[in-house]
Amino acid sequence: MNVSIEIFLLVISILVFVSLLVGKMGSRFGVPTLLLFLLIGVLFGSEGIGIEFDSPKVAQAVGVVALNIILFSGGMDTRIDEIKPVAVQGFILATVGVLLTAVITGVFIYWLTNNFFSAVTFSLLESLLLASVMSSTDSASVFSILRSKNMSLKENLRPLLEFESGSNDPMAYMLTIILIQLIQSPEFNAWGAVWMFVKQLVLGGLAGYLLGKFFVQVINRINLDNDALYSVLLITLMFFLFGFTSFVGGNGYLAVYVGGLFIGNSRFVHKRSSLKFFDGMTWLVQILMFLTLGLLVKPSELFPIAGVGIVIGLFMIFVSRPLTVQACLLPFRKMTFQAKNYVSWVGLRGAVPIIFATYPWISEIIHAKIIFNIVFFITIISLLLQGTTVGLMAKWLNLSEIAPRKRKLASFDVEFADEIKSYLSEIYIKQEYLANGSRLMDLNIPNNTLIAMVKRDDQYFIPRGNTELHVGDIILVITDDEKSLETTYRYMKGEME
Repeated sequence: MNVSIEIFLLVISILVFVSLLVGKMGSRFGVPTLLLFLLIGVLFGSEGIGIEFDSPKVAQAVGVVALNIILFSGGMDTRIDEIKPVAVQGFILATVGVLLTAVITGVFIYWLTNNFFSAVTFSLLESLLLASVMSSTDSASVFSILRSKNMSLKENLRPLLEFESGSNDPMAYMLTIILIQLIQSPEFNAWGAVWMFVKQLVLGGLAGYLLGKFFVQVINRINLDNDALYSVLLITLMFFLFGFTSFVGGNGYLAVYVGGLFIGNSRFVHKRSSLKFFDGMTWLVQILMFLTLGLLVKPSELFPIAGVGIVIGLFMIFVSRPLTVQACLLPFRKMTFQAKNYVSWVGLRGAVPIIFATYPWISEIIHAKIIFNIVFFITIISLLLQGTTVGLMAKWLNLSEIAPRKRKLASFDVEFADEIKSYLSEIYIKQEYLANGSRLMDLNIPNNTLIAMVKRDDQYFIPRGNTELHVGDIILVITDDEKSLETTYRYMKGEME
């Protein structure tokens, strides 16, 4: 059925708007927002409201673009000084961990489908392919859940989990491609597969590092006339990094994450606006990616594989992932048993396994559609069971800390760069703050606090010492940190002299 571009844009805008509303309501009840996006896609699909969509190629293209932006943005938001203490653990989980998960789960799937589920029977290679597709944790889900909850975790767990999820997709991708080639061509050389893996890993890492450093120089020296074009330049360089690395035989996903990591930890012009641009783009492509993948699914095809999907999903959550994490982190004795258990629990599956499941489908592998449906079903189980209990499990294992409450600026659209070690906040002037007089110089504030601006009604102005303050004014305060801001509040209330 031919659809005009006007109708297409109308439908997409409605889907995204509904997703935003449902996601806002779902977050209040602890439901992962991305799961709701996925289910909205299913609801609006061919067996729901009736949007016909049956193109794994289009879904894969949307997924590849989205995954590039998600990994690049995740890399830019990750501080190198935070991941240095956990870099070795994260690298082992992202490589050896993915491989062990695929092998353990693959052998289990082969045994299960050949002994207990006659309706679904996989060969050993098909079982390993299905396991490889699901072997990585999903960066979009992990980034989204951890950052939306503003969780503060002990033992450097948050940077470890984000680093693992951001860097383990390349391993799962390579395993998926190699197993597809083995199924299509049984004479495929095993040593060739090993060489392909090493080459993709090495070239991907080098390209990400070298081009990431080079891109910083390009951004700082190109001197564009329109400041808004710097964000366009950055996304252009990101796609070039992915395409060039893939062209020379490296892993583009790894290159994009590593490149984002080094770019985000460097100084470059308009860095704050670029980070904000990618934050917004990340949410947009996540919504579009989950909606697209949801539209591709037919609920009637999920019921026949529900039994095997539930068993495999629970096996991955409670057996293969914990075994893998414990084995990979065994040498790190300083890491507590509770921390290792938490790492195994936050092995979320999401859009990435579903995207990887389109590769066998496009390659016309036998049972590819069944593989896709099983992966989709297991993703729902993972997001429902693990995604809704990320915070609760941290409390049970005594790994969560009270995160400082961040006061967002509502009246002043001002930000400092990360390099400027100061804290911005705004304070609503109450009568009690004016007990010593209504002039700015009469305010009781500590020496390390600066009143930079005042908002009165709809007017903004820079105050002086003799500026008269009124009840209801909002002042922009610059202090050293969150603790200094609390001290300022106590001073103004007269609790400290």
